[in-house]
Amino acid sequence: MSPVRFHLLLALSLAAALTVALWWLLGGGHTWPRWIVAWLGAASMVAFGYYGWDKVRSGRGGRRTPEVVLHLLSAVGGSPGAYAGMQVFRHKTIKGPFRVVFWGIVVLQALLLIWLVKITWWA
Repeated sequence: MSPVRFHLLLALSLAAALTVALWWLLGGGHTWPRWIVAWLGAASMVAFGYYGWDKVRSGRGGRRTPEVVLHLLSAVGGSPGAYAGMQVFRHKTIKGPFRVVFWGIVVLQALLLIWLVKITWWA
């Protein structure tokens, strides 16, 4: 199995399991806001953990997490955790092309959020 596929399956599985756990901690209830909050929290936690893991692996010369996996974790809602991981672990903060893609993802997510708020409350 390719490293990209392996890490994507692992990360998404962890995020799904954490989503269910967070949903339960939020009191359950099948409302879409609770599921979204649980998913965003879980994706952020997994992204944060992956940045820490990749930093450890980079220092030891081990197999690294492919950058596309880090970007996809940000894209599926983990950008707050990814940003926190970048700052806490001082990881991927200098590499220009990586940062450009990361901030592009954040801008797209902000635009999507603005659009969703607009169509939900001001339509």
